[in-house]
Amino acid sequence: MIEIAITKSNLPRVVIIGAGFAGLNLVKTLEHKPVQLILLDQNNHHQFQPLLYQVAIGGLEPDSVVSPVRKLFKSCSNMIFRMVKVESVDTEKNQVITNLGAVGYDFLVIATGSSTNFFGLKNIENNSIGLKSINDAINLRSWILQNLEKAIDGSSEEEKQKLTKFVVVGGGPAGVEMAGALAEFKKYLLQNDYPEIDSDLMKIYLVQAGDRILPTMSEKASVHAYKTLVKLGVEVVLNARVKDYDGKNLQFDSPNGLQLMLAGVIIWTAGVQGNIISGLNADLVKPGNRIEVNKYNQVQCFANVFAIGDIAHMQTAEYPNGHPMVAQVAIQQAKNLSKNILYLIKNNTLKHEFKYHDKGSMAIIGKKDAVADIKSLFLDGKLGWLIWSVIHLISLTGFKNKIAVAINWAVKYFTYDKANQLIIRKYIPGKPF
Repeated sequence: MIEIAITKSNLPRVVIIGAGFAGLNLVKTLEHKPVQLILLDQNNHHQFQPLLYQVAIGGLEPDSVVSPVRKLFKSCSNMIFRMVKVESVDTEKNQVITNLGAVGYDFLVIATGSSTNFFGLKNIENNSIGLKSINDAINLRSWILQNLEKAIDGSSEEEKQKLTKFVVVGGGPAGVEMAGALAEFKKYLLQNDYPEIDSDLMKIYLVQAGDRILPTMSEKASVHAYKTLVKLGVEVVLNARVKDYDGKNLQFDSPNGLQLMLAGVIIWTAGVQGNIISGLNADLVKPGNRIEVNKYNQVQCFANVFAIGDIAHMQTAEYPNGHPMVAQVAIQQAKNLSKNILYLIKNNTLKHEFKYHDKGSMAIIGKKDAVADIKSLFLDGKLGWLIWSVIHLISLTGFKNKIAVAINWAVKYFTYDKANQLIIRKYIPGKPF
């Protein structure tokens, strides 16, 4: 196997796979430390996933939520980045195999994140779209706008009804935020941009398998989000488990039996799964495609292989099914692992056990409304929205992005004008860009 040309160093080499929240924060905490960092990712940018839905609805420009990796770490003297597709790992030879060759390591950190989980529903996978990448967001924006354009030019009534029905599947924070954004688009922008379409024709549904939306948040958050979405015109369908979608009718089980719903766009936010890499023992892969790790994020059976973020399955008394697949877990695990790697290099042992500090959960429902569970404190309405906005601005990578998003939000606070409604590229379900 040909090796990728990388500058040799006498420092221990730490290879990190993935430039998501976990990988990015591990590089930050090991920057200028006595290690050589090799960051591998198939994209040359980090994407801020919590705001992808705003790109999908035309509220933010795509480059406001992505940051070039090389620019983020231009002053990092001990980091080398390579844009490659990782194909497998060889733990016997301590190598990562990529499409351009092999990369040797002293320590390997798998931070490959997660992708949309369609739970084996192939028709759903082929005819709907998730919201896990900037490509997904741009494709979804095109799909929404294409359908509205088609609904204008002489379609039959049934076709118009289909083209103007949008279904969000999954009532977690991502689904609630997407449904709320679509509802505000309908309420404030549809008649301005598409006056030929009767606003009553556009329907937005939020379909949830459980008996309440935002099931991982407090009951207060669920109730407030439900009432707010209904007030915005979203039809919330509870206790409905989606079974199939043929490109026209969405099929789901409900307390009233099997139901059919005409739909033109299906947005799938109902589940995620880890991005597994070939080469690891199948016994290490837990439900949800997550790699089993110990309390130090060390992959079982390997002294020099670690996994952090969404891909890591750390079973504890508090989290018997692993930690939640959210950014805060990834960030905290990255910071803790950086201490462990440095300690391991010096002392040949691990010291710092990972303990997750839950800082709370949030979900925005509309332009001036959000819910937030911060320990025992519950916030909603404008105050919840303000807290949500400040935290997301602080968390954005890149100073330029922070300024661009802050200005955009400030303008939209007083107006309902969107960043753009451009169809940059045509989107056909089942044929992603």
